[in-house]
Amino acid sequence: MDVTLKILIIDDDPGALAVLASGLEDLAEISTAENGHEGLAMAAVSQPDIVLLDIELPDINGFDVCKRIKEQAYTKVPSVIFITSHHDYETERKALEMGGIDFITKPFDLTLCRARVNNHLQLKLQERAVISARRQIEEERQYLKVILNSIADAVIATDEEGRVTFINPVAQRLTGWHKESAIGMPIGDVMVISDATTNQPLPNPVEIALKEKRVVAMALNAKITNRLGREYRVEDSAAPIRDKQQNLVGCVIVFQDVTESIALATQMTHLANHDQLTGLPNRMLLHDRVLQSISRAQISRKSVALLLIDIDNFKYLNDALGHSVGDIVITQVAQRLEHLCDTETTLARVGGDEFVVMIPEINSHNLTDIVALDIIEAIQEPFAISGEEHKLSVSVGISFYPSDSSNAEELMRHADTAMYRAKTTGKNRYCYFSTNLQLELNERVSIEKSLRTALENESLIVQYQPKYNLVSGTITGAEALVRLAGEDGSMIPPDKFIEFAEESGLIHELGRQVLQQSIQTAKKLERQGHPLKIAVNISAQQFHESDICNQLEHMLNEAALPSHLLELEVTESALMTDFEETRDILTQLSSLGISIALDDFGTGYSSLSYLRMFPLDILKIDRSFVKDMLADEQAKNIVDVIVHLAHSLGLRLVGEGIETVEQWETLKKINCEEGQGYYFSKPINENDFFSLLANESQVV
Repeated sequence: MDVTLKILIIDDDPGALAVLASGLEDLAEISTAENGHEGLAMAAVSQPDIVLLDIELPDINGFDVCKRIKEQAYTKVPSVIFITSHHDYETERKALEMGGIDFITKPFDLTLCRARVNNHLQLKLQERAVISARRQIEEERQYLKVILNSIADAVIATDEEGRVTFINPVAQRLTGWHKESAIGMPIGDVMVISDATTNQPLPNPVEIALKEKRVVAMALNAKITNRLGREYRVEDSAAPIRDKQQNLVGCVIVFQDVTESIALATQMTHLANHDQLTGLPNRMLLHDRVLQSISRAQISRKSVALLLIDIDNFKYLNDALGHSVGDIVITQVAQRLEHLCDTETTLARVGGDEFVVMIPEINSHNLTDIVALDIIEAIQEPFAISGEEHKLSVSVGISFYPSDSSNAEELMRHADTAMYRAKTTGKNRYCYFSTNLQLELNERVSIEKSLRTALENESLIVQYQPKYNLVSGTITGAEALVRLAGEDGSMIPPDKFIEFAEESGLIHELGRQVLQQSIQTAKKLERQGHPLKIAVNISAQQFHESDICNQLEHMLNEAALPSHLLELEVTESALMTDFEETRDILTQLSSLGISIALDDFGTGYSSLSYLRMFPLDILKIDRSFVKDMLADEQAKNIVDVIVHLAHSLGLRLVGEGIETVEQWETLKKINCEEGQGYYFSKPINENDFFSLLANESQVV
């Protein structure tokens, strides 16, 4: 509850205003006005709890100001204390009639004034507390009433003599008694209970509960007959109501219509086998039908086709437009697919945006080609939702029994594998399962397991490829390159596990661990007298993390590594995502003292106008240009342009993938300052890199 109290002082005497404001400022928040109109305006804005109002004002007299304040529709009506130099009866009478509650006389006795005002402030606090308590009690009462009136069970309460004191809407419907008629009636008259088999009257549980002062349950075969003669099978229990002193003050009975429960049980059986949104068979019913189709196919020696359909990019649509629109889309997709299926075909919804079409007893794969194309074309037609059109596509995976799969589970799994291939090869297409697909899936599962294990154990392998000054041949730094060992100990190519890490979101943890290891290695080099810069590749996802700058600053501080010994290599695609955000991130990183290198320059789609506005330090010439520049004049021209561009922007150059002395000499001749590649050294582990530094004079 807000306990800040406010006082508005309205007086045309600046001296009086100053005295009162200064004397009362520790009691409440003070605002002042020097005339009636200003005071009315201030009252409307500040909503004061108390107004100290001078009767003699230059524009409107205090009585009229008081009247207007009382008449205006404020959220709270302030208490008015009149300031007056008059002591006559008529003035006091009129002030009280106008709504005043007290007087402060001039000249002021500040001690008496403070006491009077403080008393009324305390009354205001008490008034607030009372209002809040009443509001809370009323809200709680209304809340409990809403609960009792909203629950699906029937509720009847009685006094200690068994006469009805409360009956909720459900109980009114089941008994046929309206609340006005039921209140005060004996419970036995309102609830007529009998045995459902013999129709013999049964004692009301309320009567037993009041008599024996315990909880009583009704027999399972009981029924009630309402005032209109309609019968309901019910289950219920009655419990005594006691006050704080444990005195019996009444009873409450809660009962249910078992007929509705039976209907609900029937409905639940349907829901167990059907999708609630579309009404289509669900995964459980589909599995049963696939088993039946496989059994028939074994006899007829025909095939069973299973097409797994997944809506492309449905998650983005669902997140952008909301789940209600997503449900409408799912429903409309289901309707379109139903139009394509005959009575022998099963259409099922097996996931959020996944459907299955199962075709039993087919002779040719040509039929599945036709069905798959019809499905893709049907979904490509725009969906009209709330006056707007939305375009969708689907990816379809197809598997057959018995040629692809030997059982229902395998049939579904292989269709899922084929659907995944359709996704990864461009979406909006269909794909058949094959053995090669399964091998690829197995490889992906193996990579996932190896990557997750390496991240959990922090056992990623980081190797370092030295970078050299192309003129002096000395080592100037190194690029950190992450490697992953497979389950059999073989090395998994980076392009495979990096791609999976980006898809799965593991790239953030992978990047963090590589940065951590690289910073630790750079610190070891510094301690050994080799303060060399270590360059670390950073993915687009990691670069745009909200706290990437804080992460890096924390890592550098924790390792006590000077920031100029860390270099981040980012790709053009990472920089071009959001210009303003990218520039802010690069500016923060530069302010930390971290160098920024643009990796694989020339292979992407950089805008040169953007490039000159980014705080970059290094351009790296992609290995593809370095490899071709001696044999391809166009590649050589591109390298010349990159070198000229870098020098004009004041950036250092690093040539990648140097494998021959001719490439080295060419880059050196066109003033490329640094380079790396197998001609100098392949990526090596930390210990080998330290050994290389120890024998640096023998390297080049």
